[in-house]
Amino acid sequence: MFRSPYRLFRTFAILEAISWTLLLLALVLRAVADLAIGVTIGGAIHGFVFLSYGATVILVAKNNRLRPWPTIVALVSAVIPYATIPTEIWLQRTGRLAGEWRLEATDDPRDALWHDRLLRWFLARPWVLGALILVALVVLYAVLLVIGPPGGRS
Repeated sequence: MFRSPYRLFRTFAILEAISWTLLLLALVLRAVADLAIGVTIGGAIHGFVFLSYGATVILVAKNNRLRPWPTIVALVSAVIPYATIPTEIWLQRTGRLAGEWRLEATDDPRDALWHDRLLRWFLARPWVLGALILVALVVLYAVLLVIGPPGGRS
């Protein structure tokens, strides 16, 4: 499905921007028509996509061996409406999203590290990786729902 880290990253960068649109429209509807349910639904969608984008950033950063600065910029971009799109463009233009999934070990000494071997094992089994990430996201999302929304309830 996602044949390259770039395609996965781009997909979730766009989804994050779309989820911002849903959330902002819901906030307008709440202010104009007193429809609080829109914020509940839009906020839930945005929250889950936000977490999914974060997981995608971490996976692609590990696969592409991004340095901390581009990884932090990509993560923080999700907090700013629509910033994931220019971030994706910047990372692509600077070659940081280039390449394929690292399924095979190379002569690079980093490939012998346990976490790189584990990454390759999961990348060779994308359905297992996807299921594990989905379960982790659902658990994190549920915990965050119990904690409550940012800024408290309104």
